[in-house]
Amino acid sequence: MTDAAQSSWAALVTDDDPGVRQSLRLCLEAAGARVLGVATGSGALEAVERARFDVLFLDLWLGAQNSLALIPELLRRRPELPIVVVTAFATFETAVEAMRLGAADYLPKPFSPEQVRLAARRVVEAGALKRRVAELQDQLDATQADEFFETPSLRFRTFLQTAARAAASDAVVLLRGESGTGKNVLARWIRAHSSRREAAFVSINCPGLSSELMSSTLFGHRRGAFTGAISDTVGKVQEAEGGTLFLDEVGDLSADAQARLLRFLSDRSYERLGETAERKADVRLLAATNRDLESAVKAGGFREDLLFRLNVVPLIVPPLRDRREDLLPLARHYLDFFARRRGRPLAFHEEAQRAIVEYDWPGNLRELRNSVERATILSEAEVITARDLNIDAPVPTASSKAPVALGAAVSLDEIEREHIARVLASAPSIEAAARTLGIGENTLLRKRRRYNLA
Repeated sequence: MTDAAQSSWAALVTDDDPGVRQSLRLCLEAAGARVLGVATGSGALEAVERARFDVLFLDLWLGAQNSLALIPELLRRRPELPIVVVTAFATFETAVEAMRLGAADYLPKPFSPEQVRLAARRVVEAGALKRRVAELQDQLDATQADEFFETPSLRFRTFLQTAARAAASDAVVLLRGESGTGKNVLARWIRAHSSRREAAFVSINCPGLSSELMSSTLFGHRRGAFTGAISDTVGKVQEAEGGTLFLDEVGDLSADAQARLLRFLSDRSYERLGETAERKADVRLLAATNRDLESAVKAGGFREDLLFRLNVVPLIVPPLRDRREDLLPLARHYLDFFARRRGRPLAFHEEAQRAIVEYDWPGNLRELRNSVERATILSEAEVITARDLNIDAPVPTASSKAPVALGAAVSLDEIEREHIARVLASAPSIEAAARTLGIGENTLLRKRRRYNLA
């Protein structure tokens, strides 16, 4: 078994013979497993409800009960659970039936310790590989070439250094910033630089859930807890056990989900809907929003105590217009990515490069990526123009000014004007902009009039 698999894996043994349970336990513990033994099918069902296992060794006969009937129910509750059927009555027909019902392997009695370890090794490593492939595919689908953190931008390098320090801790991180700035990509980057990098990463898009389903999705429910709850269901918190849970657009959580999340953040305990049993989970939480949560608190749409719990390490992702040094490298990165997918060489015309740098990209990374992808699809030439990008390049004039930069030969007034203009452009409200700038709203209004800012 690989070192990664050996370092942390758990086995469930279900057999009504105490001697067989003990033999399997000794074999598996020698291979580095944490082992739980139960004697009944109901014990197995309860065990998989309360904990995650990497393999289940299931005796074919538990007393007078044929345990093949348990396999569909076990897999309904834990679809990813590999089941190895163990029996002294090995026949071709029972092996075929076990596999048809979803078992991963078949182990006849009597067995040797090496046979047990080999069966465990096969299914555990296959499960780890399957999860890794699914995770990589999920990352590819989610980022679509966005994982690009090499940056000439001093501001973004400084931001990433702060993010790396946050990643190394286990603290709750709240990613804030405009839509399209790459908060979901950054959440995966934080996970990849954390001590939980090898564990699960579970993402929830909060606006995609109805308010009735939010609490159930997060924490799970028991059968009959509400109309339509036809079976017990585990929640995303349990799926993320030992890993990272990412709540995208957390500002859209329902009031009930906010209350339950607050309790979970307080002591890492929760209850499924429809049950009273308290559960614990070891989960690192990341959240993201493009909303002004402080204003939502004042309007009564978001809990202030939950905001305090989420805002332990706030990271404000800078918009693209504040990272102009990154624009061309990012655009070229996307162009190379989509050119490879289309199987033809592509390059930007000089006019297109100037347009990319001078455009403000209000949709940020998402808009830039989509513009480049659209251009690679629609352009018949190998050189991408500003027209292909659907960008109007500003015409230089004698009065045109270069963007104000720190350290440039400009006055303090010019730097203040530029900074206020950028904060106003990115903030959702005057109140939020004033908080960011550290001044009162009336002072901000006076400065806005003074600098003739919209």
